[in-house]
Amino acid sequence: MWTWMVDFFREGGPVMFPLTAASILAVAIIIERGIGLRRSKVISPMLSAEIERLRPGESPARLAASAETDKTPLGAVVRVALNHLEWPRSENADAIQTRARSEVVKLEHGLVALEVITGVSPLLGLLGTLGGLKYLFKDIGHIATEGGTTGLGIGISHALNCTFFGLLIAIIALIGWSYFNRKIERMLAEMESMMSDLLTKLYREKANG
Repeated sequence: MWTWMVDFFREGGPVMFPLTAASILAVAIIIERGIGLRRSKVISPMLSAEIERLRPGESPARLAASAETDKTPLGAVVRVALNHLEWPRSENADAIQTRARSEVVKLEHGLVALEVITGVSPLLGLLGTLGGLKYLFKDIGHIATEGGTTGLGIGISHALNCTFFGLLIAIIALIGWSYFNRKIERMLAEMESMMSDLLTKLYREKANG
């Protein structure tokens, strides 16, 4: 197995080095985002329960205490809402949206790199294959004399290693990029729903007060 892998990379030529680096980076980002984008890391279960528990007309002191020590993006957005209660509801909602956008940027950390890898890896693979075919056809007379059509077929097969590896990396990176983007969208929609509900409760409480 290991011998086959070593031969595969050796036959691919120099382009295999950046492709290997891209594959390692893609896997590292996927693992890191898989850990960082767990729901509990983005939407605190305790804080979401406090938002649901809060009743219109009730003091948000308990919610504020929970949000103060919460390190999730939801906690950051809730703190903005509670710190700007003296503002009109529309302005508070704008402040919440601004902070939510900054939190989304943090959640998307690394996904741009996955997108770049998705586009660049097939091109690097194609570049390596074209480079291999160039030298292959340059020496085609010698190859045909030494190994006939078998030798030519083996040479083309070796040259295609780069394209195969580049496409494999791109597929893995694309799957990761698509999955994490969808996950962020779902959690963002859930946070928006929570904050809309929270603002309704908070400003109804102010009106009653």
